[in-house]
Amino acid sequence: MKQNSTFLLTICMLLSFFTTIAQQKNQTFTAHVLTHGQAVSGATAHIDNEVVHSDENGVFSFKGIAGTTVKIEITAVGLKPYKTRVKLPTEATAPLIFNIETDEKQIENVEVVGFTKVQEVNRQAYNVTALDATKLYNTTMNISSALDRVAGIRVRESGGVGSNFNLTLNGFSGNHIRYFIDGIPMDNFGSSFQINNIPINMAERVEVYKGVVPIWLGADALGGAINIVTSVKPGTYADVSYGYGSFNTHRTAINAGYTSKKGFMASISAYQNYSDNNYKVTVEVSDIKTGDNYQAAGRVKRFHDTYHNEAIIAQLGMVNKSYADRLLFGITLGQSYKEIQTGARMEAVFGGIHNEGNTIMPTLKYQKNDLIKGLDVTLNANFNLGTERSVDTLNRRYGWYGDWKETGANAGERNRQLYEYKNNEGLATLSANYKLSQRHSLALSNVATTFNRIGKNKLDPQSNQFELGKKSFKDILGLGYSYDMENLWSTTVFGKLLYQQNKNENISSTSATEFGYGLASTYFPAPSLQIKASYELTNRLPTAFELFGDVENQQGNFSLKPEHSHNINLGAIYDWKATDDHRFSAGANLIYRYAFDFIFNRLNANQTLLIADNREGVSTRGGDAEIRYSYKNFLTFGGAITYQHLQNKQKYEDGYTGVSPLYNDQMPNIPYLFGNTDLGLAFRDLGGRGNVLNIHYNMLYVHRFWLYWPSLGSTSAGDEKREVPKQLSHDLSFVYSLKNGTYNIGFEANNIADAQLYDNFSLQKPGRSFMVNLRYYFNRKQIH
Repeated sequence: MKQNSTFLLTICMLLSFFTTIAQQKNQTFTAHVLTHGQAVSGATAHIDNEVVHSDENGVFSFKGIAGTTVKIEITAVGLKPYKTRVKLPTEATAPLIFNIETDEKQIENVEVVGFTKVQEVNRQAYNVTALDATKLYNTTMNISSALDRVAGIRVRESGGVGSNFNLTLNGFSGNHIRYFIDGIPMDNFGSSFQINNIPINMAERVEVYKGVVPIWLGADALGGAINIVTSVKPGTYADVSYGYGSFNTHRTAINAGYTSKKGFMASISAYQNYSDNNYKVTVEVSDIKTGDNYQAAGRVKRFHDTYHNEAIIAQLGMVNKSYADRLLFGITLGQSYKEIQTGARMEAVFGGIHNEGNTIMPTLKYQKNDLIKGLDVTLNANFNLGTERSVDTLNRRYGWYGDWKETGANAGERNRQLYEYKNNEGLATLSANYKLSQRHSLALSNVATTFNRIGKNKLDPQSNQFELGKKSFKDILGLGYSYDMENLWSTTVFGKLLYQQNKNENISSTSATEFGYGLASTYFPAPSLQIKASYELTNRLPTAFELFGDVENQQGNFSLKPEHSHNINLGAIYDWKATDDHRFSAGANLIYRYAFDFIFNRLNANQTLLIADNREGVSTRGGDAEIRYSYKNFLTFGGAITYQHLQNKQKYEDGYTGVSPLYNDQMPNIPYLFGNTDLGLAFRDLGGRGNVLNIHYNMLYVHRFWLYWPSLGSTSAGDEKREVPKQLSHDLSFVYSLKNGTYNIGFEANNIADAQLYDNFSLQKPGRSFMVNLRYYFNRKQIH
C-alpha cells in the first residue's frame, strides 16, 4: 500500500513537473547583428541547436523560452566570430543587440550558407525577381524608375513627374499587372499613391512576379504582379531626404518610427513631389488662329504641366504580443494636383484642364504566426473616403506657344465640366497558411473589393450622365497546396475563384464568375543552380476605371468582358564564383502566353481619349536574360535584355470582308526588344573611415516599334509617324556617404545625351536633367 502511495506521489510530481514545463511556451525573439553601427546581412547564428540567418537589416528571429539561458554563436564574412550566453527576457519585445568587431585579416574559403530576404524571394518556384531597394536609398528614384531596370519590364510614361504610366511586363501591360504594398492591393489608394510617385525609400524590396502570381496576393492579374515590401525597422529611426533638380523639381521623403521595449510601435512615412515639367518637346507648331504652320518641327516648352502631390502614412499599435505579432491601426492621407498638357496624342494641346484629388483612408493590419500551432493568419482592411475633381471650364483652343482663341461654344477645351466625385473604394483581405507537417502546407486567401462612384458635374447639375451611380463588387478566393523539400524541390498547386458584379445605376448591370488554376515548381540540381517551371490558366476582371472611365484620358466601356490567358514560364538561375573575389550570376526565362478576350487600349473615335476594348486573342512568345558580375566589394557590372513578340489572333473584324489584314499582325504601340546595362564602383574609406563614394552608370535601350498596325503602314519617308524610333539613354550618378551612411549627398544626371525619348503614342518624355539629393539616416536600437 505504501509502495502504491509512493508510486502515485511520484507520478503526480512528474505530471506537475511536465505540466510546468509545458506551460513555458516558446516565444519568438528578435535579434540584430551590427558592426560599427551598420547592419550585417547574411550572418549565420547558432542558437543552441537552431541555425538562422540575418536579413538585409541584420535581423534574425528564433524560438525560446523566456527566462532560460541560451548559447549563441554568430559568424559572418569579414567579422570576428562572436560567442555569448544570453538569458532570454521575460517578454519577447525589444530586440537583442549583438555588436561584432570586424576582422582585419584576410579570410579565405568562407562560405555564406544563409540567404538574404531578396535571395529567398528569388528562390521561390514562381518566375519572380526581387529588387533590393535599400541599395537605391540615396537616389531620387521612385518605384517605377527602379523597376525599369528589371529584366522583362519596360516602364512607359506619358511625360514627366506625375504623368500617367504604363508598365509592360513580359508582353502584358496596364491593368494586366496588379500592384500591392505589403501584399495589400493598391486598387483603391487614389491618385496620390501610384508607383511612379512613391519614393524608393519607402520600400525594403520590390518583388516582381512574372506571369503566375501566388494566391496569397489575391490578385486577378493576367500577366504578373508588383509587390512593394515596406521597410520595418526596430528601435527609434529617422530617414529624411530632399532632392532638387531640373524643371523646378522637388522631392522630399521622411520615414520615422519608434518601438518600445513593451511592444508599442508608432511610425510615419511622408513624401512630396513637385515639378513644373516645363521641359522642351519637338512638335509641329502652328498659328492657333489661322492654322498655318510656323515650323514643321518646332522646339517648345510645355507650359501647362505642373504636378504636385503630398502623402502621409501613419500607424500605431502593438507588436510581438501573445495575441498578435502585429496589430496596427493607421490612416493614409494624400492630395494631388495635376495639370493636363495634352490628350492621348500631342496634337491636342490644353491650357486649363486639370485634375485634383485627395485620399482619406483608415487602415487595419493584423498578423499572427502560430495562432494555433502551424497556422499563420494575416488580415488587412481599408476604405478610401477621398474625393476627386476634374476641371475643364475654359471655352478655348490652345496652341503650343501658349496662345489661344475663344471657341465660341460652351464646350470647354475637351468636355466642359467641373466634375466632383468620390470613388468610395473598400478592401478586405484574409490570408492563412497552415503547415500540416515539415513538408506539407495549405494556403487560403480571400480578397473582397467594392467601388462606388458618386459624382456630379457642377456646371450641369441636371445631367443624368454624371449623376448615375457606378458600382462594382469583386471577390477573389484562392486555395493552394505546397510540398517542399528544402533546398531541393518545391511545388505548389492552386485554384482561384473570381466573382464580379457591376452596376451602371438605372441603366444596366453585369456579373461574371470565373475559375482558374495553376502550378509552380522549382528544382535545385546543385546548390548554385535552380530550375523553375510554372503554368496558370488565369482570369482578369475589368477594373472600375476600364468600365466607367477615369474622368481624364480613359473613356469607359461598360460592355467589356473578362479576359483569360494560358501563361507558361520556364527559367533557370545559376550563381558561381571564379575565386572569392570574382562572382557571377546568370538567369534566363522563356515565356508563352495566349490570351483570349484580351483587353487593350485604343484611341476613341475622335482620337483624344483611350478606350479599353476586347480582342479575340493575342499570343506572346519571348524571353529575358540577365547576367551580373562583381569584384570584391568594389565593382559591379550587369545587364538584361528582353524580347517579346505579341501577335494579333483576331481573324475577323468589323470593316473588313473575309480574313482581316490585321490577323497575325504584331500588336502596335508595344516595345518588343529592349534592355539595359549598368556599372557600379565603390571607393571605400575615401576621406575617412566609414565613408564611401559610389559611382553608377546605367544605359537603357529600346528598339524601334510600330505605333499603329504594321499591315496598315510602311517605313517610307511619308509614313515616319507610324513607328516610334529606337531610343538610347544614359544616366550617371555620384553618391558620397559619410559616417557609415548617416550623411549622404548625391548627384544625378539623367538622359545625359539629351536624346528624344518617346512612350505611349509618341508622347515625349523629358530630355537631359540634373538632380541633387541630400539624405540623413539615424537608427538607435532598443537594448534590454
